[in-house]
Amino acid sequence: MTIKIDKKIKGYQVVKPDDKPAETPKAAAKPKSAGAEVIQMHESVERPDVLVGSTYKIKSPLFEHALYVTINDIVLNKNTPHEQRRPFEIFINSKNMDHFQWIVALTRIMSAVFRKGGDVTFLVEEMKAVFDPRGGYFKTGGVYMPSIVAEIGSVIEQHLKMIGMIHDPEISDSQRALMEEKRAAYEAGQKTAEDTDMPASAESAEGGAFPASASLCSKCNTKALVLMDNCQTCLNCGYSKCG
Repeated sequence: MTIKIDKKIKGYQVVKPDDKPAETPKAAAKPKSAGAEVIQMHESVERPDVLVGSTYKIKSPLFEHALYVTINDIVLNKNTPHEQRRPFEIFINSKNMDHFQWIVALTRIMSAVFRKGGDVTFLVEEMKAVFDPRGGYFKTGGVYMPSIVAEIGSVIEQHLKMIGMIHDPEISDSQRALMEEKRAAYEAGQKTAEDTDMPASAESAEGGAFPASASLCSKCNTKALVLMDNCQTCLNCGYSKCG
């Protein structure tokens, strides 16, 4: 039997004799009738002509020029109660070409993982656990970054939170009020010493949402750990070594 192909071939996949016929990406893109199956992210989803996305700037002391991380998302089940936004591809651009090959390799691997679908949030923890043997650095706000790869992971985490794939652990109102009370008490007790011994520019050098004398919290990696009532307490996440 001869089959005439009168359309441009946009994609293909090998189908074995005992495989069940799968829904093609083109068919999946058609409007679904009531009760139709919800489309999930998978590697056969065809890339639309237009994707929505966001670009994030990373300015690290390890690089002379800034890095610009662009993450593009695909919208699945559009205009239905099951509409969801999922990452589809990632690009990293910079004037600095010293690390061009590993940046290209990293973005291609991450884009392939995004297109596979499933739970891609594991990339965040894997990347944030990468340490530079030369040492890390503090970004604006006093958050410690062990490497440039870890900061890229932090950017991906920020994006996944924005599209609803990652959710911050909820802090109760009572715990939040206690944190604010402790922070106000600490700042009131340190105000005189900071005015006399610490110029304002010295505190802002760390990027400064927290006291300049604070140390690094092992739980949230933020320079917000202070000594209060003979106990180390984090003014950012509420962690306390005394429980």
